[in-house]
Amino acid sequence: MSVAAVLTAAGSGSRLGHSLPKALVPLGGQSLVAHAAQNLLAARAAGDDRVRVLVVTAPAFHLDAIARELDGLDEVVLLVVAGGATRQASVAAGLAALDADPRASDVDVVLVHDAARPLAPASLVVRVIEAVRDGHPAVVPGLPVTDTIKRVAPHRGVTVEPVLETVPRAELRAVQTPQGFARDLLARAHAHGAEHAHDETLAASDDAGLVERLGEPVWVVAGDERAAKITTARDLAVAALPTESDE
Repeated sequence: MSVAAVLTAAGSGSRLGHSLPKALVPLGGQSLVAHAAQNLLAARAAGDDRVRVLVVTAPAFHLDAIARELDGLDEVVLLVVAGGATRQASVAAGLAALDADPRASDVDVVLVHDAARPLAPASLVVRVIEAVRDGHPAVVPGLPVTDTIKRVAPHRGVTVEPVLETVPRAELRAVQTPQGFARDLLARAHAHGAEHAHDETLAASDDAGLVERLGEPVWVVAGDERAAKITTARDLAVAALPTESDE
């Protein structure tokens, strides 16, 4: 049995101030998608349990450009497919590509990762894979929340909102990717939520949310600060700062 990864890279780079799709925006001389893919493939879990099939979901008009960025990746089956209107739809397209390729027939664990988290280290990938292998069919990495969190009653067009409660932060985790799943559970979760996949207001913001909608448990392992999400130009500048390397 083996591991596959769906790497979502279909987002725009508008909030980064780039005309390029976000996945092609450079960071330290490499695109975000290249960083993310290389870190996924660098992970070696127990018994050489590593990513052997990589599906990248890309903007429909940039499939060739994304494929060129990943040219030369070793020891992996690479599939580049068009993403969808939402992240959920993009992951569903990646899972369909896995199902259609006989080289993925023995895959039993699927990671879902975002190219917008290009520096998620190999050690984090390993932690997620091993937790799934240890009998937890849905696993997310998460960091403790350090800010005080208020739940409010939002009102459109109103700039001052009433606070409903202060949420106990000891119970909160800021969730990252890669998230890991038993393949059959992830497929079932996407099938169950398929009717909402193309509606941005109803689609799940992460795959663990789809599993939760099934009533199935989701487990959290320790996240990593290096797996921060790049959304704005400031995020990109922070990601470019020197950090300690992964061990």
